Amino acid sequence: MSGLVVRPLEQSDHDAWRRLWTDYLTFYRASVPEKVYALTWKRLFTDGAFEPKGFIALLDGKPVGLVHYLYHRTCWSEFDNCYLQDLFSDPDARGKGVGTALIEAVRRAAAAKGVTNVYWMTHETNDTARRLYDKVARRTGFIEYDLL
Repeated sequence: MSGLVVRPLEQSDHDAWRRLWTDYLTFYRASVPEKVYALTWKRLFTDGAFEPKGFIALLDGKPVGLVHYLYHRTCWSEFDNCYLQDLFSDPDARGKGVGTALIEAVRRAAAAKGVTNVYWMTHETNDTARRLYDKVARRTGFIEYDLL
């Protein structure tokens, strides 16, 4: 889509980023305290190998999507892994290539660092996202567990 642009987050994106990330959290019935918003925003612009990074998607100049990602070490390879942590597209922009473009931006950023393993997870009930993910990635079959 010609009106779709994906670029790294900039300081001037704060309000759009906050709206999009809040909508993402709301979708998952989650919230974070104000200090986490502030800390996350700060971390997104902090240099460091393992600090989170982010892209924003603009459709005809309007912010409609975001992605956060981060690199981490692994015991299975000499290269880092890339975890795509948060991916969100405005409901009105879905089906217009926003999610695919954000995933591709992360893949390209990782490849530029020599990282080939980009992975993520989603809730099993997130059928809309899973339809996209089934097209662009391989489902591994791993099941997540969190310690209580």
